Amino acid sequence: MDVEGERERLLARDAQWAKLASEAGDVDEILSYWTDDAVVIPAGMPSLIGREALRAYVEGTRTIPGFRINWSSTDAHVSRDGTMAYLLSTNEVAMDGPDGQPVTSRGRAVTVWHRADQGQWRCAVDIWNDMPE
Repeated sequence: MDVEGERERLLARDAQWAKLASEAGDVDEILSYWTDDAVVIPAGMPSLIGREALRAYVEGTRTIPGFRINWSSTDAHVSRDGTMAYLLSTNEVAMDGPDGQPVTSRGRAVTVWHRADQGQWRCAVDIWNDMPE
């Protein structure tokens, strides 16, 4: 197993996902980066489990005035057999505040990835919280 190659491939896949999300890309394509039973734990919100909950979440963000999200992962750890990995990331989420002015929160995240039978990495667990001030 070429662990370093898988590490680079995973970082590239995550960067593609971040670009797609930051551009408010196709919902189904955004969802395809998660496993069907993914668990997402957004800061300050209840856990979201599975494709339908994630679809509602992604579609819901599109109704928030000024909503934007972006993240960057620079630290990837891949298992020796190349089937599991985790990424450490930083993120920014912005939306319009009550006065119409943009409000941005900065956070940090951990994602757990699984390499499916077809060899494609998909995110199984996605959790983030706010950066310390």
